[in-house]
Amino acid sequence: MLLGEATGINLENKTVQLDGGDTLPYDRLVVATGTTNSYFGNDAWAPHAPALKTLEDALEIRSRILLAFERAEREADTARRAAWLTFVVVGAGATGVELAGTLAEIARHTLPGEFRRFDPRLARVVLVEASERVLPPYPPDLSHKAWLQLERLGVTVCLQKKITAVDADGVFMGKERIEAKTVLWAAGVASSPLGRALGAPLDRAGRVKVEPDLSVPGHPEIFVIGDLAAVDGVPGIAPAAKQMGRHVASQIISWLKNEKARPFRYRDYGQLATIGRSAAVAVLGRVKLSGFPAWFVWLTAHIYFLINFRNRLVVMIDLAGAYWTFQRYARIVTKRIT
Repeated sequence: MLLGEATGINLENKTVQLDGGDTLPYDRLVVATGTTNSYFGNDAWAPHAPALKTLEDALEIRSRILLAFERAEREADTARRAAWLTFVVVGAGATGVELAGTLAEIARHTLPGEFRRFDPRLARVVLVEASERVLPPYPPDLSHKAWLQLERLGVTVCLQKKITAVDADGVFMGKERIEAKTVLWAAGVASSPLGRALGAPLDRAGRVKVEPDLSVPGHPEIFVIGDLAAVDGVPGIAPAAKQMGRHVASQIISWLKNEKARPFRYRDYGQLATIGRSAAVAVLGRVKLSGFPAWFVWLTAHIYFLINFRNRLVVMIDLAGAYWTFQRYARIVTKRIT
C-alpha cells in the first residue's frame, strides 16, 4: 500500500504517475477515483460554500455551523445576528436534504438554553433546489412526503430557484438576496479528471463509458468502478460501488485462473434518504416508506453495514442516546473566532 495522489496514467507503459514524479507499474489497474465538487463553472464560490465530500470537509462544516451560533451570541445588531443565524443549503438531493434536516434539529433541539442573547430556535434553514421537487431521483409522492417532513422540521424549501451568486455574506437567487453567513453546497458533482487520462469515451458528466465487465474499451487490463463509471441503470450510490468492487475483484481472480470475463450485474436493494429524527424516505423495490418506518429501515441498514460487532454496538448506543436526549456530543471547534 502506498500513500500518494495519482496524477496521470500511461497506457502504453502501463504505469501510474504519482505526485512527486514517481511512477507505479501495473498488470491490472482499478480506477475508483469517484467525483469532485462542481460549482457549475463558478469555482470562486467554493471558499464561501464548502461541500461535503471528505472528513476534512465535514470538520470544516461543523466548525462553521458552531461558530455561526457563537458569533450570533456576540452580535448586538439584530440584522447582522439574523445573518449569522441563517443557513443556506444549496441542492436538495440526499446530501442536501440530510444537511438541512440536521441543521434544523441542532437549532431547535440541541442548542436551546445554551445562549443568553438569542434563542437558537429562531435560526432559519433554507434549502434551495433548482428543480421542481426535493430528492429528484425518488418517486414524486416520496419527494412530496420528504418536502412535508422538511417543512415540519422548520426548513424553508425553495424549489425551482437557481443560485446565481455566492459571497461571504449570502447568496443571490436571481434578483432575490438572502443574507446568510453560512452556505453549504450540495448541488453538483463532477467526475474525477483522472478519467480523461484513459482515452475512453465519456458521457456528459465526464464518466467513463465502460464495457459490460467494467473494463475500459480497448484496455481489458483496466477497470473503472464507482461514480467514475457510466453504466446504464446503475445509480451513483455506495451500494452500487461496493458491488462493482466485488465484481472486479472476482474478475481479477478469474484472469489469474485464465477464465472468461463475466458482465457486471447490478442488484438494486433500494434507496434510503434520511431527513431527521424519525423522518426519512425509502424505496425498496415496489415498497415505498416514509416517516418513522423509513427512518427505522435506514437506521437498521446503517448499523448492519458497519464493520465488526464493536462498531455496531457503539454506534447503536450513540444513536439511541442522541435519539432520546436530543443531544449531539461531537461539538468540537478547532478554529478561533475572528
